[in-house]
Amino acid sequence: MTSPQHTVRKLTVEVVDARDLLPKDGQGTSSPYVVVEFAGQRKRTKTSKLEFLVPDPADMEAEELDVEVYSDKRQGTSGGGGRKNHFLGRKGEEGLIYFPLEKRALLSWVRGDIGLRIYYYEEQQQGEEKKLDQSNPQQEHNEAKKESISDIPLPTETASETQEPPPVPLVVVEEVPSPDPAPPPQHVVEEHPREVLMAEVKKMQTTATMEKTTVSRRTNGGHFEPKAIPGKFSSTREAADRISSAYDLVEPMQFLFVKVVKARNLQPCENPSVKVRAGAQTVRTKQSPGNSANPEWNQVFSFSHTKAESTLEISVWDGGAAAGETFLGGVCFDLSDVPVRDKPDGPLAAQWYRLEGSDDRNPTAHITGDIMVSVWIGTQADEAFPDSWNTEAPTSATPAPRSTTQDLHVGGPSPSPFPVDVRVKIQLGFQSSRTRRSTAGGDSPSFSWHEDLMFVVSEPLDDQLLVLVEDRSGKETTLLGHAMVEVASVEQRLDERPLSSKWFNLDGGKAAAASGGAAYAGRIHLRLCLEGGYHVLDEAAHVCSDFRATAKQLWRPAVGTKGGGKGSTDAYCVAKYGKKWVRTRTITDSFDPRWNEQYTWQVYDPCTVLTIGVFDNWRMFADLAGERPDYRIGKVRIRLSTLESNRVYTNSYPLLVLLRSGLKKMGEVEVAVRFACPALLPDTCAIYAQPMLPRMHHLRPIGVPQQEALRGAAIKMVAGWLARSEPPLGPEVVRYMLDADSHIWSMRRSKSNWFRIMAVLAWIVGVARWLDDIRRWRNPVTTFLVHLLFLVLVWYPELAAPTGFFYLVLVAAWYRRFRPKLPPGMDVRLSQADAVEPDELDEEFDAVPTGKPEELVRARYDRLRTLAGRVQTVMGDFAAQGERLQALVSWRDPRATRLFVGACSAAGVVLYVVPPKMVAVALGFYFLRHPMFRDPMPPPTLNFFRRLPSLSDRIL
Repeated sequence: MTSPQHTVRKLTVEVVDARDLLPKDGQGTSSPYVVVEFAGQRKRTKTSKLEFLVPDPADMEAEELDVEVYSDKRQGTSGGGGRKNHFLGRKGEEGLIYFPLEKRALLSWVRGDIGLRIYYYEEQQQGEEKKLDQSNPQQEHNEAKKESISDIPLPTETASETQEPPPVPLVVVEEVPSPDPAPPPQHVVEEHPREVLMAEVKKMQTTATMEKTTVSRRTNGGHFEPKAIPGKFSSTREAADRISSAYDLVEPMQFLFVKVVKARNLQPCENPSVKVRAGAQTVRTKQSPGNSANPEWNQVFSFSHTKAESTLEISVWDGGAAAGETFLGGVCFDLSDVPVRDKPDGPLAAQWYRLEGSDDRNPTAHITGDIMVSVWIGTQADEAFPDSWNTEAPTSATPAPRSTTQDLHVGGPSPSPFPVDVRVKIQLGFQSSRTRRSTAGGDSPSFSWHEDLMFVVSEPLDDQLLVLVEDRSGKETTLLGHAMVEVASVEQRLDERPLSSKWFNLDGGKAAAASGGAAYAGRIHLRLCLEGGYHVLDEAAHVCSDFRATAKQLWRPAVGTKGGGKGSTDAYCVAKYGKKWVRTRTITDSFDPRWNEQYTWQVYDPCTVLTIGVFDNWRMFADLAGERPDYRIGKVRIRLSTLESNRVYTNSYPLLVLLRSGLKKMGEVEVAVRFACPALLPDTCAIYAQPMLPRMHHLRPIGVPQQEALRGAAIKMVAGWLARSEPPLGPEVVRYMLDADSHIWSMRRSKSNWFRIMAVLAWIVGVARWLDDIRRWRNPVTTFLVHLLFLVLVWYPELAAPTGFFYLVLVAAWYRRFRPKLPPGMDVRLSQADAVEPDELDEEFDAVPTGKPEELVRARYDRLRTLAGRVQTVMGDFAAQGERLQALVSWRDPRATRLFVGACSAAGVVLYVVPPKMVAVALGFYFLRHPMFRDPMPPPTLNFFRRLPSLSDRIL
């Protein structure tokens, strides 16, 4: 009988790395390991992944996960702990999060962060479910040790019909100067760590034997059947017992691996680098820029073990010295003592070594500092081999910091008269991007680009990234090779931590054409990641409804919920807020439809916008009238920050549509909105002091053109996803809701923006007019009071700042009487839609490229040139004023500069001798003097400034 299947949920905690830990051994180092406790199960890090059985999946959110970091030393065990009370998602949604370590006691000496990936998954098991006895810790420990850590397939998830796919991540394709592999996991055992660790060291120090095989070919007759090579796996059973790896079908080759991590406490230097020498093979790391005594490199090199001789030399040099390189110290290794690492063994941890030696050019120099390296002997099956710089590669012994391709077959039998131009083209669905031109140095088949190419992808991540290497040297483009990368296999990044890079083999190209099939065409060095720390804008920035990062792990807690009921005319309503789209049912044959449907959204930022659109459904009549887009009736935007907390707003908004014939009111929509949130919740108020966009937008900002390109791709993806929903939403609905055409030129929008600027400057103009009235004594009483206030502020300057702030409070209290009672909707006058010309509307709705007659296009072009000429004149005037300010000290006009220097000297002497209060009173009374003492001509200072030279006379 077959045992019944049941579902078991397992919680996986992947301990990735830690940073900024304190030394605990008294010598500046530590040997950390991690202990994780969950639901009575306690485990220590032997591998990087720890799995726990979830006793009750329904109450998993209430369970507490306790993570403690210890240092295993003779002095005792010490460390810090960090707790997290909520889980971060299913398998496939996990991301690397750094949690700060907390102190176990008030006086504990603890600092640093620990990087964890926390997720859960469910699997089917035969037989009865294992139950942990909470009262028997030994049973829990034994059960936990029996758990398998094999790879579990990702569960299949489907997208909700009313929720967008998980936030649109970004794929970053970046060429890197050198490989930067991820740090290896800790090697800490569960029981008796010191004894077991010594056994592992003895095992790794055993001498490796080289297996030599001979392949012969019979030339004169004989047997032509396949023949097993002696000393190899010849039977199926033996092959099945062999360890499975990516190189289990070829003969293993031994390499000497050297991983150079970082150094500390070096002498003052500018650009330190590390030189590694094994026999006749010599390589050098990239230079670490900056005047730092603790540089980092994180590079791995692989040497042929047969050419390495018997000694390995690792030395540190400073390449920034004017007289050449400066020796900073070195370390020597006897290769007979280097451990041999086989495939089942875990990664070899790096260790600190004291730098020794002396500089022959400067014998008195004192060598200081340590270097962290790891050295081992392995095969091509080692996971560090693909990311390492191999000395047997056709490139030079010193790896070029920007080399990204190797072994490319460039050029033909005869040299080309054109310079070599190799570029990389990346395709992802309908998106494509190409790098700039790159040239090779000499005869080396290596090229470099060092560029970031960004694309938009959506879940499920079932797309493939196509990498094409093209030779554009001649008149025709030649394909040198291509590679396919599964997007689902790309690592996700949530912050600015360094990424691991990989080498990808190129197929096809000239090598395939010469051999008649698929062939090796070289390899390319890429750094790929799914950026979870950015937010891709699919809406216009000024009406955005969401600023959260792509990764759910970085979302802020919700500050409130918001519900809205919609009423409209003709057909159906669509509401969009954040990643969630909703659509009401369609009311047919009614000019006064009633929906009375209510929807709720989670609010993460009150400074966002809710968009509600009303459309006439034409797709439901596609069988009778053919395929026709839905007709837009109007839309309403409501900014949540204008809503009072826990208050229901019920208002009727006009539905306005701008057509080629002019503005038209299509009806009204009644909306009830409530922002359910505490009025003065600390989290809600703190959001106003936080940046709107995620952290990565400020650490590594994206340019405006690239943001617009990503937004266009995101709009197209959202439209494609909503077109597959039931009932489908057409692309015209999505583009109208997201304002996809807001960047197109419009004379009406330009006038609207101009009047907005004038409205902002009206405050400044009003203050200037008030001061002019005071100067001209239009109201003598007010002018006299201003004189008294000025004297008080001069004699008591500490009252100036409080007076200004209290004045702003009074202004805000005055304008509170005019605050809007209801959330404002579309403003016709602000949009300049009530006085727009028909020709301007026709130009606004014209497509790109235009299809209008030539005469009409010429007239619009002349009008645009006239407007641009005015803008050009204003820009020139602003530039001239700034150049006149620079001319005061630039000596372009020697006489004017002498006069200015003399006036500054005299003013400095006067201000040094005369008390500052007297100077302030004199200047103030001179500024407020009566008109009878004024000269109607411009003052001398203004005349002097206008006579200063600008660069306008030097423009052609």
